[in-house]
Amino acid sequence: MRRDIFQAIADPTRRAIISLIALQAMTPNAIAENFNTTRQAISKHLRILSECELVKQEQQGREIYYSLEIEKMKEIDQWLSQYREIWQTRFNQLDELLATIKK
Repeated sequence: MRRDIFQAIADPTRRAIISLIALQAMTPNAIAENFNTTRQAISKHLRILSECELVKQEQQGREIYYSLEIEKMKEIDQWLSQYREIWQTRFNQLDELLATIKK
């Protein structure tokens, strides 16, 4: 089943995994050490993130390392940018209103 990237980031554990591997590539065991859950649960989260192409796998010897796929993160950022612009406009309007009230 093909998953949507927004379904993937909806889960707090998967967002935490993304944060971890954004800093450096990690093995599933190294990732699992940061959570109070089973290695199998982390593997399931990694599979979902891989299906959405948010993470990529790289074989190094006997280990598999997961790292963040930056291009997919840019898709999320582009989608959010439309709302960021709306929020920024509203904050600017609020600043102007507060400045007017303060005078």
